[in-house]
Amino acid sequence: MRAIMIQGTASDVGKSVLCTALCRIFYEDGIRVAPFKSQNMALNSYVTQDGREIGRAQGVQAEAAGVIATVDMNPILLKPKGSGLSEVIVHGKRLKDVNYHSYRGSFHEVALRSIQESIDRLKQQFDLLVVEGAGSPAEVNLNDREVVNMRIARMLDAPVLLVTDIDRGGAFASLVGTLELLEPEDRRRVKGMIINKFRGAYDLLEPGIRWLEEKTGIPVVGVIPFVEHSIEAEDSLALGSLELKKGDVSPWDLDIAVIEIPFISNFTDLDPLRQEPGVHLRFVRSRKEFGRPHLVILPGSKNSIEDLKWLYQTGIGEQILHAYQNGAWVVGICGGYQMLGRELIDPLHVESNEDRLQGLGLLDTTTTYIPTKTTVRRTAMVVHGPCAGEDVEGFEIHLGQTERGKDVAPFLQYDNVYDGAVSPCGRVTGTYLHHIFHNRRFTRRFLNHIRQTFGLSPVDEQLISDQELREREYTRIAAHVRKHLDMDAIYQLIVTDKFSSQE
Repeated sequence: MRAIMIQGTASDVGKSVLCTALCRIFYEDGIRVAPFKSQNMALNSYVTQDGREIGRAQGVQAEAAGVIATVDMNPILLKPKGSGLSEVIVHGKRLKDVNYHSYRGSFHEVALRSIQESIDRLKQQFDLLVVEGAGSPAEVNLNDREVVNMRIARMLDAPVLLVTDIDRGGAFASLVGTLELLEPEDRRRVKGMIINKFRGAYDLLEPGIRWLEEKTGIPVVGVIPFVEHSIEAEDSLALGSLELKKGDVSPWDLDIAVIEIPFISNFTDLDPLRQEPGVHLRFVRSRKEFGRPHLVILPGSKNSIEDLKWLYQTGIGEQILHAYQNGAWVVGICGGYQMLGRELIDPLHVESNEDRLQGLGLLDTTTTYIPTKTTVRRTAMVVHGPCAGEDVEGFEIHLGQTERGKDVAPFLQYDNVYDGAVSPCGRVTGTYLHHIFHNRRFTRRFLNHIRQTFGLSPVDEQLISDQELREREYTRIAAHVRKHLDMDAIYQLIVTDKFSSQE
C-alpha cells in the first residue's frame, strides 16, 4: 500500500477539502483509495455504519473515495469540552476525558499502537491512502510527542505535499518558515508545495513561485484558485462560510438565527439551510445580533450545561424566550434539545461540575447525564408537528437521556422507540437526530410551513436529494483541483518504488 500525505502551514488552509478532492480523483481513476487521519481534534463527528464515531472530514472523504467509512480511517478523535479537558475516542469508542498533559504523557504510546493497528488493517484493503495532517508540522514545542504529522509520514514512508492559504496573505513566509523549522529528515520528505485559495492574476504570482522554488529547491505542484463549495467542514474555523452576507438578504427571506454557543458541535447540521432558497441564515453571538428571527436554532453542544449558563449570562436565553412569545419557531438539536427542557441533571458530573441546572423551559423534558454514550444511525418517521408522516434519517451522538413530560408529544418514531419532543402549540421542537435538515423534503415542508405562519410565499423550486448534491460537489471540486494540480507529478511520487527521505 502506498500513501500521499497533505500537510499544511496552519489550520484551515484547505487540507480537508484538498484530501476530499484527491480521494475523488483517485477513485475516478480506478484506484482503491481511502482517507486517513491518525488523530483529529474536531467537534463535527461522523457515525459509521456500525455505530462508531470518527471525524466528520474522514467520513466525507470516504464518501468521495467511494468506500464505506470505518474507524481505521480516523483511529483517534479528540473532542474538546472546556476547562482543558478533551473527550478521547479510540477506534470509534469513548475512552475517557483527559487533560493535555495526561494525553501527551501516559496516552502517547496507546495512541501510537492504535494508529499502527489501523494502518495494518487498511493495508489489507486499499492500494493508496490519502493522509491528512493537522495544523502545522512545524510546532517545535509539540513535535517530540506528535502523532499526526511527520511521525505519521515516517510510519507510512509517505511523501508530503505542503499546502498554504494565500488568501490570508503571508503564503511565501508560511511555506519557507515551515520548511526552515522542520528537521532535515522531515524537510527532505516534502516533495511539493501547493498554493491554495488563490485569487487574482497568475502572472503576478509567477515571479514569487520562481523565487520560492529557487529558495527551497521544492517544486510548486499546484496553484488552486479559490472556489466556493458546500463540502462539510470539520471545525468551527469554517463557521463564517456558512453565514449568508447582508447583501444576499431579501425582505421575503425566512430569517433563521443560529445561536453560536461556545461549545457548538456538529454544525454541519446547518449546511442544507445555507443551500435552501429563500433563507437568510445567520449566527448570533450577542444580544445585539439577535434581531427578530422567524426561526431560532439551538445547535448541538459538546458541553450543554456550560453553554446553557452562557445563554443566561449573555441574555440570549431571555431573547429566545421573548422571540418565542412573539411568534418565532424554535428548534433544538441534541444539546440544544436538552437546553430547551425544564432541567439538566448531572449527578455524576459527566458534563460539568454542576449537579443540576434549570433549562429554558420551552419543552416539558428533563435530561439526566450518564457515562454511557449513544452513537447510532437512525431511520425514523416524524409523528408530530407540521411534517408528520415524513421519513427522515440521521445519526445520534449524546451522553444524556431525556424524559418527556405530559405536556409534550414525541417528534420521531423509529422501531418502537420515540425521540424528541414537540410543544403543544407545535412551534418548539427538540430532537437528538443530527442531520435532520439533510432530509430535503422534510426541510422544505417544515420551512414552508413556517413561512405560511408569517405570511411569506412558499418555495417550490425542484428538490434534489442530499446524496446527489454531495456527489455532484465531490465531482465538481475534484475537477477543479485536477485542473490546477500537477497530477502527473503526484502520480510519479506515488508510483516510485519506495520513497526514502534519505535520497
